Amino acid sequence: MKIIKYLTGILLIIILLVAGWAYLILNPSNERDWRTEHRVLPTVEIEDSLVHIRNVRNFRYPAYGEPAPGYYDATYDLGKIESVWFVLSPFLAEWRGPAHSFLSFEFADSQFVSISVETRREKDSDYSFVKGALNQFELMYVIGDERDLIGLRVVTWEDPVYLYPMRATPAQVRELFVTMLTRAQQLEYEPEFYNTITNNCTTNIVDAVNVIATERIPYSLGIFLPGYSDNLAHRLGFINSDLPLEEAREQYRVDENSAANLDAADFSHRIRNQAAFALLHLTP
Repeated sequence: MKIIKYLTGILLIIILLVAGWAYLILNPSNERDWRTEHRVLPTVEIEDSLVHIRNVRNFRYPAYGEPAPGYYDATYDLGKIESVWFVLSPFLAEWRGPAHSFLSFEFADSQFVSISVETRREKDSDYSFVKGALNQFELMYVIGDERDLIGLRVVTWEDPVYLYPMRATPAQVRELFVTMLTRAQQLEYEPEFYNTITNNCTTNIVDAVNVIATERIPYSLGIFLPGYSDNLAHRLGFINSDLPLEEAREQYRVDENSAANLDAADFSHRIRNQAAFALLHLTP
């Protein structure tokens, strides 16, 4: 046991040293030979109460074959924003820790748009925890259609997806949306490196939420291991439900329903309507 701890300590020191070296000599860039899904950055323009977004990603993911790229431009009225949903998708069945999280925003005119903080990877480059700690990936804000961001996970990767309603006023949701869009704007001109520990999908959500929160979210296991972030959100009262966590996970799991309705025009409404989507459990 002592030998294992000793070797683990040496490995961590090596990783930190290499990470420090990479930080000093490498520079982030928006000019690389990117993977197809990471090639196009969104462009955001905020004009009074209107948000204009170019390149909202809208890929389609068939059960077999390559994904079909797609983008569209959209305008969102901040005066019509209603709610925000926390999306969580663990990677492994045997261990919940590794996962991806992102936010989806709902508007009164039936518009939905997701913001997902991801690694921006070059062609033939796959994600790894270690590479993510060594400045091997840039950071990217994907602004996308729910059918894209959820469809990728349920069709291509066959991962579970949880869609949690969050407790927030429309004013808070609006501020959160604008905060994340402003960050996306910044990355158009000032690229950054993704970091597995300090600059990942969940830390970026936490940073944005802390801008509007009356009490800051503490850094904890639920942030460094995103698969447990719903535990943290539930404990802090952010999930808008009075269900216990395990029941909430069961109620708000939407991958099967998402896969079945992926081609439906009202996809976003359908995945929220399963079993009335626990409306009786929503708190005022």
